[in-house]
Amino acid sequence: MTVSKDWFRAESLYQISLSVARSMLEKGIISKEEFTEIDTILLQKYRPTVGTLLAGKPLP
Repeated sequence: MTVSKDWFRAESLYQISLSVARSMLEKGIISKEEFTEIDTILLQKYRPTVGTLLAGKPLP
């Protein structure tokens, strides 16, 4: 199985960005609602395949 650079980049950027948001949520910087909104925006921006499966949300 070959992974394209674009696919890998989208997955990586989504996971890194979501990790930052998750850290902010855990520290109380953002609310659960804000985290959910950030996740939705990141899904739309990066359109990750694996990230979408883990998020349990369909791509818009």
